[in-house]
Amino acid sequence: MKKLILTLLLLATVTARAEVTWLTDLDAAKAQGVKENKPVLVDFTGSDWCPPCKTLHKIVFESAEFAAAASQYVLVELDFPNKKPQTPELKAKNREWQKKYGITGYPTVLLLDAKSGEVFGKTVGFGGQTAQAYLDKLASFKNTPEGKMALDKEQKDAAASSAKRSELGKRITAAVAAKDFPAAEAALEEMFVDDKGSQKAILAYNKARILIQIDPAANLGKAMKYMDEAIVLAADNEALSKSYKAVREKILSGGVAAPTPAPKGAAPKASADPKKGA
Repeated sequence: MKKLILTLLLLATVTARAEVTWLTDLDAAKAQGVKENKPVLVDFTGSDWCPPCKTLHKIVFESAEFAAAASQYVLVELDFPNKKPQTPELKAKNREWQKKYGITGYPTVLLLDAKSGEVFGKTVGFGGQTAQAYLDKLASFKNTPEGKMALDKEQKDAAASSAKRSELGKRITAAVAAKDFPAAEAALEEMFVDDKGSQKAILAYNKARILIQIDPAANLGKAMKYMDEAIVLAADNEALSKSYKAVREKILSGGVAAPTPAPKGAAPKASADPKKGA
């Protein structure tokens, strides 16, 4: 009986996931949205090269929670792969939408009013949150004048925060070059001051990484303490915890610390910001 119940649950999950359909034509998605009176969820992604894009799909878009909520939206994926074949027409269309909506980093997920094409919801990058937390964020966006004003303010705040992180990233780079860990640590603390939960693990990881960059031999013990702290803080984030455990082993074996993971999004160009990765 127990095996039968488990089998039925598995089949239910597989069936739910199979019902999620992603279009690849935004014009067609908008037309369907108007017909069905639904908003359009647009995923700008780099399916074969962008780590946070892949993680977003695995954790959120392939989850049972998303399958249960997907009928609220018309889903469309606009892909910008490196190697996956695409027709010239599809590439050109996707680039037009990328330009229209000012997409500069991946993944970027938009919620659009199907009739007007106006954006009323936007997330950039992926911080490793649960599927339900991500869905809650999407649900918080409202297709109302007040909702669009709130989104505009959120985007302006995000731009200011990004500029600040960029400046702090430059300070960290200069401190590492000068082998000044206290200065680098102070800039890191300021950069991560508002982060909570497993995101704090990224702060501890970056401290370990910088110590190793400055002097691997002299700072090994202290770096290991920060790596252990990062692993503990990331305990509720399996992917992050696994990554940090691998980095810890690499450091102990004499390897160089890997580049910082990109939990908040991957941009086309490299960044000095430890939150965005190298």
